[in-house]
Order: sequence, then structure tokens, then C-alpha cells
Amino acid sequence: MKNSICTVEQLKGFIDLSATEEKKLRQIVKNHPMRVTPYYMSLIDWDNPDDPIRKMAIPSIEEFNQQGDYDTSGEAENTKMSGLQYKYQETALILATNKCAMYCRHCFRKRLVGLQTKEILERFEDAADYIKQHEHINNVLVTGGDPLVLENEVIEKLLLILSEIPQIKFIRFGSRAPVTFPSRFNDEELLRILSKYSHPDRRIYVVTQFNHPKEITKQSIHAVDNLIKSGIIVNNQTVLLKSVNDNATTLVNLLNRLVSIGANPYYVFQCRPVKSVKNNFQVPLCRGIDIIEKAKAHCNGHSKRFRYIMSHRTGKIEVLGVFDDEIYFKYHQAKNRKRLGKIFKHPVDETAGWLDDFESTSMQMLDAVPYPL
Repeated sequence: MKNSICTVEQLKGFIDLSATEEKKLRQIVKNHPMRVTPYYMSLIDWDNPDDPIRKMAIPSIEEFNQQGDYDTSGEAENTKMSGLQYKYQETALILATNKCAMYCRHCFRKRLVGLQTKEILERFEDAADYIKQHEHINNVLVTGGDPLVLENEVIEKLLLILSEIPQIKFIRFGSRAPVTFPSRFNDEELLRILSKYSHPDRRIYVVTQFNHPKEITKQSIHAVDNLIKSGIIVNNQTVLLKSVNDNATTLVNLLNRLVSIGANPYYVFQCRPVKSVKNNFQVPLCRGIDIIEKAKAHCNGHSKRFRYIMSHRTGKIEVLGVFDDEIYFKYHQAKNRKRLGKIFKHPVDETAGWLDDFESTSMQMLDAVPYPL
């Protein structure tokens, strides 16, 4: 990580920039830092200005577009203490760090990654005390930033503290490191720590994010394999991104390959309307539905098990599809548990990319059998 590309001056060693472009990129990097590992830089085809890896890693002037919001999923309103969020009854979310091996340009936490922030947990013990006081919490999602770039001793301390809470049945790490920094998982000490705390009756999951087939390399396959051999279950959450994977062929290739390497497709996320992200990466929902359905037609049984999800401030909303000029949605998870399993619909709006883009008066909630509680 010390050899990562973090400055516009370093970037000039890879691409030619005019004086105007250089000035603008310096402004962008000041607000939203750049960090790209040498490994991930090696995946970029610099002769292709539309290279999908480049789009995810390298700042662009499109980031000046400030449409959207920095907190599209209501994280602030669900923060119980710095670094601890509690939105869904069963899950506590810990922000363990503001650092990543790479600062993705589509990141939905651009407000804090790589920047000074008070949103990070200061003491793991404080989070543990909160969890113990809320008996419905049965799992913890450790994220950030990327918690698996933390020092090994910090990761072990966190796992030790969480493993002493009997009500916790599994622990998840949200990490893009297998994709952007796969050599991290050549560290035998890290693998030993993860293996030590992953048991047959209380598993550790790594939820990673492969977004394009080009990210599936010999090195990233080896990283996933090392995690699996250490007793870790690997799931994948892809983000649907404009000019990266917004066509059925790319998505099919990605999803089928993920199954073959053992990174189980879990969600395909609708890109959140975050400032500096929305205009650059978000695909309209109607187009997203079309891409997803065309992709599923060519997926096998395992690679089509994912859900197309919008992580809204009211909950995780599954995008079901279009029927008779209406888009149907379902609450897969909800802050208000009375909405769990509820199906609702809106008239089709070809430009809408988020639930808030629809007219609220047009929403119709339908009766549905809720998920078992």
C-alpha cells in the first residue's frame, strides 16, 4: 500500500494531462482522495479511455457534479455512537476504519473514506457493550473503509471481543481487498487469525465486491481460495455501474465466473445517488431491470440467486421488475419491521434511478405475506 498511486503527480506517469485537467483533478483529489494499488493499476488498459477498471479507480472531472447526497441510506440517523450503526433489528454495523487499499470512485461513503472523520469507532469494547444490551442483534457487519487493511493485531482484537458475545451467530467483513489488494491474503498470520475465529457453529464471512470480469485474475482467485481454505465463506456484492458493467453480457460473464471461483453472488446493488457518483455511475432503474433480466436468462442456477437491491434509507428494497407499465418493489429488509416483505409499485419513470425520484403520491403498497419474523 505504501507504493500506491495517491497523487496527480504520480498519475501523470501513466496518462497525459493538460494543465487544465491537472488543476481540476488536483481539486477533486483534495476533496475525495485517490489511492490505487500498483496491482490494480496493472489491470488498466491505458490505450482505452473507456476502460472499466480505469473508470472505477481514476478520478475524472465528472466528479465535480454534485447531484445527490452524501448519505443516501440514512446512516447518520441510525448512528448510535461514533462508528456504530443499528438500522436493522438483527444486525449491528461497525465502521472500523476510514482507509481502503483503493478509494473507488463510485464509493457511497465518499464523505469519509481517506478523510479525517469522527464517524469511525474508537473502542471496540463500547460497541460490544451496546450489542450485549440489544438481544435481537445476532450478527455484526464490520466495514469502513476496508477493515481487512487494518493491522493483524487490530483485526484479532476485534474478533476476540465479538467472539465473547454469545448472541452473535456470525460476523461479516465488508472488504474489496480481495479485488484491489489480493496479496493481502498471502499473509499467513491474517489467514490464521480469520481461521481461528471461524467455527462450524459461528462462521466468518467476507463480503467482497467484484464489479467486472477483468477483476477476476490469477491473483484475486488465489486470494478468494486462501480465504475459503481458511474456513471463510466468501460472498460478492456487485454494484451496477454505468460504463463498467451495465450490459447483460458483461454481467453474465462476471456472475458465472464468480460462482466458479467460490465468491457467491449475493446482491447486485443499484448505484446510490451520492454526490460526485450519481451522474457518473448511476443507471436508471428501468434500464437496470432490463439488464438484470437479460443477464439472468444466461446465468446458471447458482449465479442467478442474487437479488437486485436498492439500499434506501427505509430499508433494503428488492427491485422485482416491470409489469403493465409499473415497477414493482419489495422490502427485503426494513428499518420499520412492519414493512418487511411488503410489495409496492410505482408507475414507470424511465429516468428514475432511486426510489426518491418517483412521485410519492403515486406509491401503492400491496398486501403481501411478510417474511417470517
